[in-house]
Amino acid sequence: MSEWWTYTLSDFLLFSPRTYYRLFELYNAAIWPTQIAAVLAGLAILALLYRPGPWQGRVAAAILAACWLWVAWAYLFKRYATINWVASYVAAAFALEALLLVAVGAIGGRLTSGAKYSLAGSVGIALLVFALVVQPLVGPLTGRAWSEVELFGIAPDPTIVATLGLPLAADRVRWELLIIPLLWCVISGATLWAMEAPDAWIMPSAAAIAVGAAMWKARAR
Repeated sequence: MSEWWTYTLSDFLLFSPRTYYRLFELYNAAIWPTQIAAVLAGLAILALLYRPGPWQGRVAAAILAACWLWVAWAYLFKRYATINWVASYVAAAFALEALLLVAVGAIGGRLTSGAKYSLAGSVGIALLVFALVVQPLVGPLTGRAWSEVELFGIAPDPTIVATLGLPLAADRVRWELLIIPLLWCVISGATLWAMEAPDAWIMPSAAAIAVGAAMWKARAR
């Protein structure tokens, strides 16, 4: 038996890159036209962040929580778990994040928007715009088919990046909302790295930017 230190990340993959991307293709075909609703939901969150007020933060958190629940059930539990048994447990973590968004943001009202003119707020909005507009284009621009595109609200990675931006654009950083997204950034980055995907850098970079901006915001307060 080979020694444990001779293993690489690719040795722990339970699926091939083609199987992974094919899953997104089948998923997108099965849920159409949910993608339209997801894009509209993301644009609604962005619009709410540009209109300061307590109820805007509540609505934005509720919309984002619904997206997390959808990804947990429709993608992670129903589909990704068929090629990766760990996804069932990840789906539970996503559901927990949705509950946190409801408790902290939708009910607690502790995600009051209006910090767009601060450095951290600008970074948060930039992350949200990246998740909505730029990140879905990265796959097709690096050789993947358009049918395999990953969109905010229906795929994990863009939904995570957008979530990293929301607490930064609020008046205070809520660290409890960042734990699960940051953990996913590590998992997703490692998975894509093992598959030698050209976009493996995106999720770790988004996590690093979010943590840096959050620490800056907390220190400034």
